[in-house]
Order: sequence, then C-alpha cells, then structure tokens
Amino acid sequence: MTPTLAIVPDDLTGEPVLALLQLHLNEMHRWSPACKVHAMPAERLRQPDVLFFSAWDGDTLAGCGAIKHLDDTHGELKSMRAAPQYRGKGVGKAILLRLLEEARARGYSRVSLETGRPEPFRAAQNLYLSHGFVECPPFGDYVSDEFSICMTKVL
Repeated sequence: MTPTLAIVPDDLTGEPVLALLQLHLNEMHRWSPACKVHAMPAERLRQPDVLFFSAWDGDTLAGCGAIKHLDDTHGELKSMRAAPQYRGKGVGKAILLRLLEEARARGYSRVSLETGRPEPFRAAQNLYLSHGFVECPPFGDYVSDEFSICMTKVL
C-alpha cells in the first residue's frame, strides 16, 4: 500500500535527509565505477539551480528527489531515492510525479536524467520507462558509454 506522503521543498539540513543522501551516495559508489558517480552531495544540492524535495510519511522520511535547472526549457532529475523501508511502496513514483509537476510549473518542455544500466538500477529504469521516459543521447556533461543510460521525457 502506498503511504500518504507530504512531499515538500527541503533545505537539506535535517539529519534524516542528510543520512538518506549519504546512503544514496554510498550505494552509488558501491554499484558504480568512481568516474560514473554523478550523485550530488548535499552542499551541491543546496545550490540555487537545484530544488530538493523530501517525502514524509508522518514524521518518517520516506524518500527524496531533486530537479536541476539546465536551461529555460530543460530540467534534470537528481537524487531520486526511497528510504530502504519504503522501497517498492510507490514512494519513487510519488516523488517523480511531484518533480514532473514542478518541471511543468517552470515551463520546461522536457526533463532528463542519467542512471546506470546494470541490474541495481533496473527498478529506477522501469519507473522512468513506465512514466514515458525514453532513452536519449547524453546531455550536459554526460558521455555515451556502456555503464550509463540517459533518458528524457517530453512534457
């Protein structure tokens, strides 16, 4: 059953959010070659070109996600993560829908992301595919290789 979530802008100062981001970074380093870890640390996510959201089930952090401004028509999804006890419960979907709502409110015509190709990233790939994302050429500073996959969605 999907929990009822409050998905709110977050200043990345609370301990639960910082701990979840650290878990995210640790997992990215465990599953990815060092040169392929594109996850942003908290200090980067606090910059003005990023809007970070936390998802709360009452007083419990269920997940997080962010949208980075690339240009007036294009945003990038970053730091999508469900807390371990919330994986498989619809938290990722809820955060994704909130980020897409934000992208539309900003007037973006598309939203893109980068994720890994290997098995640990399959759930993320399937989430994005099920919401209309398609594989695309690398954008921004990403490069084409056998590890990464870039995806985009026209809004």
